[in-house]
Formats: sequence, structure tokens, C-alpha cells
Amino acid sequence: MPQRQKTNDILSPELVKILKIFGSISIALVVVLSFFNTKRANNTGDDLTFRMSSSSRLYFLNMRAIKYDRETRSDAGMVLFRHGKREISKTEPSLDLVIILNSQKDEAYLYLEPVNVDWPLEIRASKDDKVKVFQVLNGNNSEFLAYVRLLEPWIADDAKFEIKNESVWTSFWSKPKEKEALQTILEDYFRLINEPE
Repeated sequence: MPQRQKTNDILSPELVKILKIFGSISIALVVVLSFFNTKRANNTGDDLTFRMSSSSRLYFLNMRAIKYDRETRSDAGMVLFRHGKREISKTEPSLDLVIILNSQKDEAYLYLEPVNVDWPLEIRASKDDKVKVFQVLNGNNSEFLAYVRLLEPWIADDAKFEIKNESVWTSFWSKPKEKEALQTILEDYFRLINEPE
């Protein structure tokens, strides 16, 4: 008695050939693309926002730090860098942009340091007809970086800055050497954390 041929073969020879072709193309594509993947997943749970590489830290310390006044805080294991061209006054309110290196964690931070004025800070930036008032609170590293990112376009646009102290607005970051110092600080900091400006 002749055997009936099955008409519903799932893996026909043609389908096997197609699967082999697409399977080998898929594997080859994954292998090729893995060579061009520069972004790696961060599965450590660490925040890499402030991470500085050894090469960027060494470059800063050997080439750029000469422009800064250095303060070592051994109690916190940090070194603070304030630009040498900043305006120093014993009475006028101002704001210093400080680079902080934490060598224990290989991290770099930006800090907005009030001078002759207390927290919270009220900063007014103006350029042409545009005016923006920023409320700045004492916070953590991420918050300070966020404040700097808000101020950065105004700094780049050569805006006029004022800070409020007891209902009086006082100009700061107004001299050309201070504006140049601000640009230098931002460039140095973003190079430290390997982030293009």
C-alpha cells in the first residue's frame, strides 16, 4: 500500500535554505555592528555624569591648573580651583564658578560659590530686550550643573549679570577678564568630564 505524502511539511528544503540565508546575514550584521558600537551600557548603577578620565585629569592638572588658585580640602578629599582672573571683593556680592576635583571618586564638579551674599540666590541675566531671573538654591552636584547649564547660553551671549542682595541688584561677571575666565572654566570643566561644550 503506497504511503501518502504529507502536504504540510513545516521545514521544507526551500524554507531551510531561506532560514540559513537570513540567519547567516543576521549574525554577520550583529558582528559587524558590534565593532562600531562606541556607546556601552552602564550596568554598574554608577552615575557617570561627573566621571573624569585619568588623561583629562592629568591634562587639567599639568596644563590648565596654572590659571587657577588652588585650595586643598583634605577633610573632604577634594581640591577646589578658582580662576585667577575672577573679581575678588571683600564687600561686593558676587558669584564664583569653582571646579572641584574629587580624586577619590575620579569625579569633577562645578560649584556656584556665593561671595558676600547668602543662599538662596537671585540672579538676573539680561541681553538686549531679553531678561531672565534665576532662583538658585544650595543643592547637590547635579543641581549645580543644571544651574550652570541654564546660565551657560547667557554667558556665551555676553549677557549682563546681576545678583540681588537685600533688595539691591549688583552687577557681577561684567569685566572682560571675568567673562574670559568664565569661558575658560566652562571649557576646562567640560573637557574634564569628556563632554563637548
